[in-house]
Amino acid sequence: MENLSDILNGFEPISLEEMDAVELMDRTDTKFLLSKSEFYRIIPELQANYRTLSVEGNRISKYETLYYDTPEFEFYDLHQRGKKNRYKIRMRKYVDSDLSFLEVKFKNNKGRTLKHRKVIPQIDAELSENDKYFIAEMTGLKGSYESKIMNRFDRITLVNKNEPERLTFDINLGFDQNGELAELPEIVIAELKQEDFNRCSTFAKLLKDKHIRPERVSKYCLGIALMETDVKKNLIKEKLKRIAKISDQSAA
Repeated sequence: MENLSDILNGFEPISLEEMDAVELMDRTDTKFLLSKSEFYRIIPELQANYRTLSVEGNRISKYETLYYDTPEFEFYDLHQRGKKNRYKIRMRKYVDSDLSFLEVKFKNNKGRTLKHRKVIPQIDAELSENDKYFIAEMTGLKGSYESKIMNRFDRITLVNKNEPERLTFDINLGFDQNGELAELPEIVIAELKQEDFNRCSTFAKLLKDKHIRPERVSKYCLGIALMETDVKKNLIKEKLKRIAKISDQSAA
C-alpha cells in the first residue's frame, strides 16, 4: 500500500487562509463509511479535481473533540434515531494550529447543518458560565450538559478546485471515556460539505460508480454506542456489526 503522505503530496496544496472562502458554516453534509482499503483506492483518483489543506507543510491534521450531552443522553438519542432539528455541542481542538473552539451544530428539518463557534482557551470538561450562555443563545435551550466522551482522529481536508465544496476524511479514530479507550483504525469517515447537495460532484459520482452509498454516521454516536452500556443501541446495531466486520476482515 502506497504511503499516504506520498499520495497527499501529489495534490496541489491550499492554505487555511485560502480555505476561508469555502468555510460553509451553513451547508449540507453527506457522509460515507469506508474501510481503510477503500479509502486508499479512492483518494488518488481525486488529485485532478481537489486541493489538500496544508498547515505548515502538514497535510494530515490532528483533532481532539470533547462532546457534551444531557445526563439522559438526549442528543445521542435524537441523533441515532435520525431526528431533525437536533443539536450537537462539543469542544474541539485543532492540534496543529493550537486553536480550540466551543462549537454548536444544528441539523434542521431541511437537512441543512448550521455551525456556530467561539474561541476558547482550551478543552475543559466543565462548561463555564460564558460557555453556558453561548450555548443557550445559540440553541434557545436551557438544559444541563455534561461531558461524555473524548474523540481523537486525524483529518485530511480537500477543497474542490472549481466548486464551493469541501471533503474531509477522518482516519485513525479513537475514543477515550474516563481513561477507557476504544479504537477504530480500519474505519474511515468521509464527509462531503456543500452549499447544496450536488450529485454531479466528482466525489459523489466516484462513490456512486463504486456502489458506495451515503449513510448517517456520527463519531459521537459511534463512541457512545461502543462504550456506554445503558443507552439504546437498536438503531445503530447494524452499523456496529458492519464496522466490526470491516475491522475483522482487515485484521485477517
